[in-house]
Amino acid sequence: MYFSTQATPLNLPFFIALRIAKAKKKSFSRFILRISIVATTVSVAAMIVAISFINGFQEVVANKVFGFGGHIRVMHYEPIRATMAEELPINGSDSIRKAILSRPSVKSVSPFATRSAILNANGTIEGILLKGVDRNYPYEKMDRFLVKGKWPLSTDSFSQSIAISAYTAKQLNLDTGRSILVYFVQNDGSPPRTRKIKVSGIFRTGVDVYDKVFALGDLTLIQKMNGWADNEIGGYEIELKRPALMNEVVEEIYSLLPAGWNALTLKELSPEIFDWLGLQNTNKYVLITLMTIVAIINLITCLIILLIERTPMIALLKSLGAKDNMIQRIFIIYGSWISLSGIFIGSILGTTLCLLQKYGQFIKLNEEVYYVNAAPVSIYFSEVLIIAIGTLLISAFMLLIPSVMSRKINPARALVFK
Repeated sequence: MYFSTQATPLNLPFFIALRIAKAKKKSFSRFILRISIVATTVSVAAMIVAISFINGFQEVVANKVFGFGGHIRVMHYEPIRATMAEELPINGSDSIRKAILSRPSVKSVSPFATRSAILNANGTIEGILLKGVDRNYPYEKMDRFLVKGKWPLSTDSFSQSIAISAYTAKQLNLDTGRSILVYFVQNDGSPPRTRKIKVSGIFRTGVDVYDKVFALGDLTLIQKMNGWADNEIGGYEIELKRPALMNEVVEEIYSLLPAGWNALTLKELSPEIFDWLGLQNTNKYVLITLMTIVAIINLITCLIILLIERTPMIALLKSLGAKDNMIQRIFIIYGSWISLSGIFIGSILGTTLCLLQKYGQFIKLNEEVYYVNAAPVSIYFSEVLIIAIGTLLISAFMLLIPSVMSRKINPARALVFK
């Protein structure tokens, strides 16, 4: 009796592979099998957790930056511009503002200006960059940053209130409702202009670049301190409905602007933050590569050990007429079963860990270092699916290496040795 193409059932390799996988007899290969499944499980779970954590971290920090500074800024053109610097004035144009706001992707357009100042309270001074906005500024996008009090509101003249960061409040030992002296240094060398302003609110973004530098006040106050006309502003802060379209929208907006104006994304204005966030992608790819290699090495090792242990079985099948292709398929199916088991369990484990962190926030972080107080998680099930399918396809391809070894087994020698 022998195996032929006509006599061999189409599912015979699957049947034999399943019997090997479900064998209850204790053996060294059985132990290695479990290790391979655990290794694949850990690798897949680690990839899902790593990607979800990095995605969450990038999104949370980016949303904080965009929430405080908008997605696009329109300002006077400057060939070289420092990140934290006062703007040259432009004449605010209602027609241009409406033209920008008419873009489908634009959510809001707000005039603003910044001015360097010094705060003096309780015998301590602190330098800030005061960001002035008007009464229509969309504070709702920043409400999550407000720790105490309320945002300053503009009046018909100019507001006598200011919102400072929690860092500045700590340095000056201030609380809401307290009044402070604000000194505006004059560029012409004349004595600083002083205003007594009340602290209306305290905010914390968790981003040092903002918390250690910025305070929020009234645009009219900055216009008066700079000696600007009522229609002169530092620029427009633009918030988008879909931040992913930032690069396309900034080109559209630039085409609407008069000569001497410029439109820049916040990524261009704060490259140090976004370049750092971009580096996290490198960590993501390195980790995915390492975990995939670990899973593949364990899988190949398991199959090689199984081949060695199952040499008599392979020899017997060959002596009965089984072709090399059929025996090779047995071990490819067996290896795929190991991969599927590890991928399935790993996907569930990784997703569960991410959900636990997302809703329980068990892993805490130093906000001063990482910009967030708990490890953020952003799970995309499309990425989970890509990890699962990618791991399976790579593993299936790599299974060809050990399975080819079954072709080298000589049935006569193997059976004699047995």
